[in-house]
Amino acid sequence: MSHRILFVCLGNICRSPAAEGVFRARTPQHTTDSAGTSGWHIGDPPYGPMQNAARARGIVIGDLQARQFVADDFDRFDLIIGMDANNIADIESMRPAGNDTPVRLLTDFAFSSDADHVPDPYYSRDFDGALDLIEAAVEGLDAHLRT
Repeated sequence: MSHRILFVCLGNICRSPAAEGVFRARTPQHTTDSAGTSGWHIGDPPYGPMQNAARARGIVIGDLQARQFVADDFDRFDLIIGMDANNIADIESMRPAGNDTPVRLLTDFAFSSDADHVPDPYYSRDFDGALDLIEAAVEGLDAHLRT
C-alpha cells in the first residue's frame, strides 16, 4: 500500500527535507513532500551543510525546494509529520474543521530513542546528530506503515 507523507519543520531547509530524503530513499513506493511552517525560505534548496551531511550518507536532497505548509495539505496527505511540538502546534492551528488527517511527531517513531523532537541543526550545527535521529525515526515509521 502506498501512502502520501508530508514532513514539516520550521523553515523547510534542514530537518523536513532531510526526513523526506531519507524516507523516499528507504521507501520509494510512497509519495513524499516536505514543507515549513514559516515562509522564510520559499523556493530555496535545502541548507548546504544539511545537503552535505545527507550526501555523505548517500541521500540526495538537493532537488528539493522549500515551500510553506498550507491548509490544503491536510487533504493532500495521509499523514503529516512534524519535527517538534512548535511545528505540530502551527500545523494544528491550520487544520480545517472536520479534517481528521493524523499529525504526529517524527520522534514518535524513533523507538530506539527517548528524544521528543528533532533538534534543529540550523541552530545546533549537529547535522549528523539530526540525521541519526531522522534515520532511526524513518525506520520506525516504515515499520508502522507496514502494519
